[in-house]
Amino acid sequence: MTKPQIRPATGAQYSRILGVGGYRPVRVIPNSEVLEWIDSSDEWIRTRSGIAERRWAGPDESVSEMSVQAAGKAIAQAGIAAEQIGGVIVATVSHFKQTPAIATEIAERLGCGTAPAFDISAACAGFGYGLGLADGMIRGGNAEYVLVIGVERLSDLTDTSDRSTAFIFGDGAGAVVVGPSDTPGIGKLIWGSDGSQADVITQTQAWDTAFAKPGAINGPAEDPEQGGKWPALRMDGQPVFRWAVWEMAKVAQQALDAAGITADQLGAFIPHQANMRITDAMIKALKLPASVPVARDIAETGNTSAASIPLAMERMLESGEAHSGDLALIIGFGAGLVYAAAVVTLP
Repeated sequence: MTKPQIRPATGAQYSRILGVGGYRPVRVIPNSEVLEWIDSSDEWIRTRSGIAERRWAGPDESVSEMSVQAAGKAIAQAGIAAEQIGGVIVATVSHFKQTPAIATEIAERLGCGTAPAFDISAACAGFGYGLGLADGMIRGGNAEYVLVIGVERLSDLTDTSDRSTAFIFGDGAGAVVVGPSDTPGIGKLIWGSDGSQADVITQTQAWDTAFAKPGAINGPAEDPEQGGKWPALRMDGQPVFRWAVWEMAKVAQQALDAAGITADQLGAFIPHQANMRITDAMIKALKLPASVPVARDIAETGNTSAASIPLAMERMLESGEAHSGDLALIIGFGAGLVYAAAVVTLP
């Protein structure tokens, strides 16, 4: 007797990004304000990171609100209705409820019906991870359109007394709609992790430890109920810089090779906005032609972790630095240590 077989799922042959949107908080924090917190100089901050200012969210600019604003723009640009979204993926490390996932609230607010919605925690590579999952969902027949959001309120995790990190982080949200395509629009994702270096970018303390001993925590924001302080982000800068410069350039090249694209065929290079010096080093390692525009959104936005690539993508398209249909190399890397790179067609 022949055993019954599962009917295979059928999806689109290819996928691509159909729309992009971003949200930047209203409040601008220039370097001059940061210098009120730490002993430094504007020149030191700019030379070390390339940052001139960053955006910090206000009380009404929650993770959910920023995501809804960014996603609304992406959905409109994609030319579809929210009810057509078949999956909502939110990459963030700054949604502080263990459960439920913030993606479920965002999906409800957008009107995405009963679409599956979930969060992923992959730090600065989170957007790339989400993009890879969306591509698989569409080509695997599990969704026709998927919304991928990268969103952070890193100001909530910034220790303003820490000279090594106080000037780095910013807030914001970036979103893309991924949908079916007749031609390849998302190249093979080169992604991975190196948990042996998990301690070089981390939270100062776990939440349970932080609130177990009130008043004994080093961090920026006091908790009124406990009398203690919130944990903050800590980074060992030199190991991170070396890893990003030497290892991530290799990953970026692997993404180009996997897509069958050479550096001179790119219309844009959109790396995670971590540090301007890291970006410059990667340009050199990739032998990127001067004619290829490079995202430098970090100068005005700071490091927004999972939000940085879609925010930079939106800015490049709006400014005319890059154009719809161009090929772009994207790469994200950060705490974990985690990374994800791919060549994509811009919406």
